[in-house]
Amino acid sequence: MTQGVATAPLPQPAKPGRSYDLPQSGWMKARERLAWLLVAPSILVVVLVALYPLLQSFRLSFTNARFGSTRPELYVGFDNYARLAQDNVFISALGHTLVFTVASVAIETILGIAVALIINSNFNGRGVVRTSMLIPWAIPTVVSSQLWRFMYNQDNGVINDVLVNRLGILSSPVAWIANPSTSLSAIIAVDVWKTTPFMALLLLAGLQIIPGDVYEAATVDGASKWQQFWQITLPLLKPALLVALIFRTLDAFRVFDVVFVMKGAALDTITLAIYARQTMIDEQYLGRGAAASVVIFFCIALLVIVYSRLVRVEET
Repeated sequence: MTQGVATAPLPQPAKPGRSYDLPQSGWMKARERLAWLLVAPSILVVVLVALYPLLQSFRLSFTNARFGSTRPELYVGFDNYARLAQDNVFISALGHTLVFTVASVAIETILGIAVALIINSNFNGRGVVRTSMLIPWAIPTVVSSQLWRFMYNQDNGVINDVLVNRLGILSSPVAWIANPSTSLSAIIAVDVWKTTPFMALLLLAGLQIIPGDVYEAATVDGASKWQQFWQITLPLLKPALLVALIFRTLDAFRVFDVVFVMKGAALDTITLAIYARQTMIDEQYLGRGAAASVVIFFCIALLVIVYSRLVRVEET
């Protein structure tokens, strides 16, 4: 037995609900000021690049501003929006944009989940497959759209050659892009081919954070692969699925490049973004084009809110 040795009391663990926060020192305040100083350039860039043009679009949408005009701008209230509601071209552009968004995002989500499940499994050459699947997404949209435009050509296109001459599915070549009944579907197919790898990549990240022991326990309990997908994979994939849907909806609803390269401003495929560009640049109605841009902004915001309500992510 040891006597006469003084022992310091051991530190007691913090009790739940007890606060050990120390008063903010000068050093901590200096660090906070430094943090704001470092973040300030990024905030300034966001304000200049995103917020300022957005506010300018809102302001111009209530004026009769003309592109390149020296006349003073006049406030016209909601006149530009009333003209849009009466413009058949704008109504058609809104319909085409909605069809493009719903069809492309739905198909890409289904295919993205399938591809993500396949490349998430163990098989030889998985790394090569993961790398090669990103090639369509890595190709610039203008380049891939022009390539598909050549492939859709009625006389010399490879698609008609395969479907008519090789497989015999069609009796005669089809003008996929020139025909109004097939042009929008053909463009949607191009977008699906290009963007499905992006969806698969986002969903693959969500699949890889699901613990493997969950599936082992489900297998022991006798759950089939289909039951595991609906009761385990899909619920745990909701956070990644929500992010993927929001990103793709934002991108699809403001689609411009793939449609403009393949069809220009043709009335059978015109979208809201192309309509806004045509109104502002070609027709020089800056105020009315800004109003169309504001409509795109509110439509995207509404779609994001709907996604957030439908796919409820529970924080654990």
